[in-house]
Amino acid sequence: MKADFNGAGARVFGSGWVFVTVDAAGKLALVSKPNQDTPLMDGARVLFGNDVWEHAYYLKYQNRRPDYLAAWWNVVNWDKVAARFAAAKSGLLAI
Repeated sequence: MKADFNGAGARVFGSGWVFVTVDAAGKLALVSKPNQDTPLMDGARVLFGNDVWEHAYYLKYQNRRPDYLAAWWNVVNWDKVAARFAAAKSGLLAI
């Protein structure tokens, strides 16, 4: 999943986001969006996402977005992700 997520984030042209979405049954999907677009615009619920706009990583990583994506996993709040996943499965995941 990390490799697919990182690959999707690296392939975003210019500015955008990469997300993991979840439906009420707990099914996950990987979605990338350009610019400021989000899966919320399509009615999907976001489990977690990563900002791949240059402002998110340029000062430390310059143009090395793949390095940023690899390091980003070290700061994910997995307890919060687990709580959001549980809420999604129970139909209570809010925006």
